[in-house]
Amino acid sequence: MKRTLGCCYYPEHWDEAVWADDARRMAETGLTWVRIGEFAWSRLEPAPGDLRFDWLDRAIDTLGRAGLKVVLGTPTATPPRWMIDRHPDMLAVDRDGRPRRFGSRRHYSFSHNGYLDECRRIVTLLADRYGRNPHVAAWQTDNEYGCHDTILSYSEIDRAAFQDWCAQRYQSIDALNRAWGNVFWSMEYSGFDQIDLPNLTVTEANPGHWLAFRRFASDQVGRFNRVQVDVIRARSDAPIAHNYMGRITDFDHFKVGDDLDIASWDSYPLGFLEDRVGADAAHQRAFARQGDPDFQAFHHDLYRAVGKGRWWVMEQQPGPVNWAPVNPAPLPGMVRLWSWEAFAHGAEAVCYFRWRQAPFAQEQMHSGLLRPDSEAAPALAEAAQVAQEIATAPRVAPVQAPVALIFDYDADWAWTIQPHGAGLSYFGLVFDWYRALRRAGLSVDILRPETRDFTGYRLVLVPGMMHMPDDLKTALANADAEILIGPRSAARDVEMAIPVPLPPAFPGLAVTVSRVESLRADCPLPIQGGGAVIGYREDLEGSAGAVLTLQDGSAIARRSGRVTYLGAWCDDPGHDRLVADLCARAGIETLALPEGVRVRDTANERFWFNHTAQTVDTPFGPLPPAGILRRPRA
Repeated sequence: MKRTLGCCYYPEHWDEAVWADDARRMAETGLTWVRIGEFAWSRLEPAPGDLRFDWLDRAIDTLGRAGLKVVLGTPTATPPRWMIDRHPDMLAVDRDGRPRRFGSRRHYSFSHNGYLDECRRIVTLLADRYGRNPHVAAWQTDNEYGCHDTILSYSEIDRAAFQDWCAQRYQSIDALNRAWGNVFWSMEYSGFDQIDLPNLTVTEANPGHWLAFRRFASDQVGRFNRVQVDVIRARSDAPIAHNYMGRITDFDHFKVGDDLDIASWDSYPLGFLEDRVGADAAHQRAFARQGDPDFQAFHHDLYRAVGKGRWWVMEQQPGPVNWAPVNPAPLPGMVRLWSWEAFAHGAEAVCYFRWRQAPFAQEQMHSGLLRPDSEAAPALAEAAQVAQEIATAPRVAPVQAPVALIFDYDADWAWTIQPHGAGLSYFGLVFDWYRALRRAGLSVDILRPETRDFTGYRLVLVPGMMHMPDDLKTALANADAEILIGPRSAARDVEMAIPVPLPPAFPGLAVTVSRVESLRADCPLPIQGGGAVIGYREDLEGSAGAVLTLQDGSAIARRSGRVTYLGAWCDDPGHDRLVADLCARAGIETLALPEGVRVRDTANERFWFNHTAQTVDTPFGPLPPAGILRRPRA
């Protein structure tokens, strides 16, 4: 697979006199791709019908003549001010009933058909004009769906759309009442037009109502994206991508990805460490200038699955960002490490955000490859180094990992609706398991929940998948692999009710969850032999053999044949013990890695990455801070 680099560029921000020099310097750095246009609607159409594409024509031509390929973004994440005057009810409304006003970005409801028509119109104009342009080699729809908490909207437009969605899903109001259990608290409806959105209730709304609303909101994103894809695909043969964001789970990225050619995501390791990883103060301090050793890798593997093998990093942090609680500069060498880590996980392209730091507006404190005065920022040399290295390095050959981890957006919504304890989340649980696998030196494939063929995997993990369809249970039970499920796997039916027989009701597994509890942060339960249960624990009945027990003798993990059920959220030592046990049973080799060192296997090589600020010892010698080793696989 050929690897390439790129950057994000905003010609509308700069005097046209510098465009050609910028393009020349990009090419000399070794960049291939330039993403443009995703925020430019007000310059493309400053007033309704006043179309001004001439500057974009010249920008694309300038970049193309320098040998660069353009990723053209649709500008629908930033509707101009006149759009609000035309469609005043298009603004999203937050959970507290307040409109998300103009003056920033992503200020629209996915349910507004008038705005959707405007998006169809502007995308059609762009695709008609540039769909066959030889310099436009890829497209990006919108920008960062879900960023700034913009998936769930509670306007009257959304309410009407949700009522229609419910009518289509349930067909009769009696069926909806049964599905949600509306007999409870006299919540029964006599018609779909009575259904409100689940915000602003006196106390918590019905969990079935919430889950339906979350599914509706996700479907609205898919509908919105599909309109743009269909327009572009009819007019261009270039591949189409969207740039997802880390730990944004408010819509199903797999389903949106089904309509795309490439999945991409925006990687900000230092910003995410403070903002999204959920690490304690000591971990944040140790990796303050490097980022979490696993967070980026998790999303690389996730978006490889979303893109069905084709994925990019559309935005890579090159220096301090502007939006996290604190915004340190990367350790020297980390921009290079982040780039190579993405390539080791199968990325086709890594694009740095942005080419030049903006001296104005909201992102003026966000660094780029150039300073605002056009002098080189520190990351430019690292980008150029990566460009030189990928020009001569062997191509990365993908290979199926021995371990698979299922990730389910629907389960994340169910956990969010009913976490059962402060701080408990599906993403957090899955990420804890991913980290444990990586600490053991393992490469991991993330699978979508519709997967039923597990051929080639020796270990499959399904933690916390709240609703498990029966055919998935059967496929896992029949797989030629060690299987780990739980906690809370199969704990609810498709409409968010507790099923009977009680969970997990897994074929051949003699385990029943009889009671659940959440734990105070200062009340861990020690496990015999090391480790502890934190946050959440289930009482397990049944004849399946005990694998892990608490000090009081009660089993928290039980096993029948190749299927292990874990009824607890464990700390790192507890997860590490179970990973070691499962890998030994599956015949998977593990490694004892130094803290902060991670490996990634391809078909022919093993990459070693040092995410620490200290030199560490490896079997091949010292690995310096932010160091990378590539060794042939045996």
